[in-house]
Amino acid sequence: MYRNAKNVGYYMIGSGSLTQLGDLLGARRAAVNGPAVFFVDKFFEGKDLLAKLPVENKDMVLYVNTTDEPTTDSVDGYTDQVKAFLKGVEPCALVALGGGCVLDTCKCVGNLLNNPGKAENYQGWELVKNPAPYKIAIPTLSGTGSETSRTGIICNEAKNIKLGMNSDYTMFEQVLLDPDLTASVPRNQYFYTGIDTYMHCFESITGSYRNVVVDSLAAKAIDLCKQVFLSQDMMSEENREKMMIASYIGGMAAGNVGVIHPFSAGLGVVLHVAHGLGNCLALNVLGDIYPKEYKQFRTMIERQGVNLPTGILPDGGPFTEAGAKAWHIVPGTTGKIGQGTTKSVTYTVEVEDGVVRFKLKGKCAGCPAADLTTEELIQTALTEHLPHIKRAVLVQDISPELLDEARSILKMRHGG
Repeated sequence: MYRNAKNVGYYMIGSGSLTQLGDLLGARRAAVNGPAVFFVDKFFEGKDLLAKLPVENKDMVLYVNTTDEPTTDSVDGYTDQVKAFLKGVEPCALVALGGGCVLDTCKCVGNLLNNPGKAENYQGWELVKNPAPYKIAIPTLSGTGSETSRTGIICNEAKNIKLGMNSDYTMFEQVLLDPDLTASVPRNQYFYTGIDTYMHCFESITGSYRNVVVDSLAAKAIDLCKQVFLSQDMMSEENREKMMIASYIGGMAAGNVGVIHPFSAGLGVVLHVAHGLGNCLALNVLGDIYPKEYKQFRTMIERQGVNLPTGILPDGGPFTEAGAKAWHIVPGTTGKIGQGTTKSVTYTVEVEDGVVRFKLKGKCAGCPAADLTTEELIQTALTEHLPHIKRAVLVQDISPELLDEARSILKMRHGG
């Protein structure tokens, strides 16, 4: 069987290359009179990075909520907003600035601007019939490969499926790779996202839907991932550029996945686990299927000091610490810590021999990714305001139903 394969038309890479976006957009504005639509991770709202974007008065800036992965409903909602703004005018470009969630959202909305119906109507292969507007990708995370892949992954919560819009029309026309944009990413998130390239490439290279070009791209991406994650510092300036290259060529190689990605998709749909973290959790129990890759994966985790949450999987290690039985309650004498943009988190705190144990409440209760909240927000804030606290430890309250769902997903084997 022969297939005429398409890749991204143009790419630009290098530290500080974001400054070239104005020139790239200038050519598009000269060709098409319509406005540009910027899809921006909501995390950057109000941040200095926005001042570096060549936004004109006639343009639209759409902030994409990335606390959850894209869904058919969220894509439909963003599409309605963009259509209402454009009023039938062709945009000169759609510009996506963010991680895989933002890039996938931009790609899917682009398809729906020129094709009738809802997002769920185009989940599958070659269902998009009309070309989308011109699109530019500016990834601020490396690993998903969304900047070069021909699919936009979205969850259909009503049908409990996670499936992409697979089409040549889904692809970006231009990619701008600036490793400076990944310098401030939290280490755990950087690893969870980056390791996605390593996983989908070794799945691809051991699969059946292959050719010599895909194998070559996948092999090089795997080699770059090893260089990055087996080094002493995966986030050095040199390694951040290598990781961007690995993600870029890995996205072109990701034509076939194996066992890990279906499990990760299940975790995403059922437990709303972020994709990169879901891949890590899946491979962590699939050593019998990928023994060599599992061993390398565990070495990478240890080398980089990455925290892999254990509270949501069966047979995981302990995720609380015991102190010296000398505990006290810290009075709530301070106001709200931090400035949340989407939700406020409340928690109860006990301190035992300098170790804080706490539980998240509300929508964050039982969240599989709560360890990220612990490491990047709560522990930092508590130790800063309360010097006698040595460490903050999350006590997860996960319902038996969620655990049963996770066990049923993760204990299944390929074809078993």
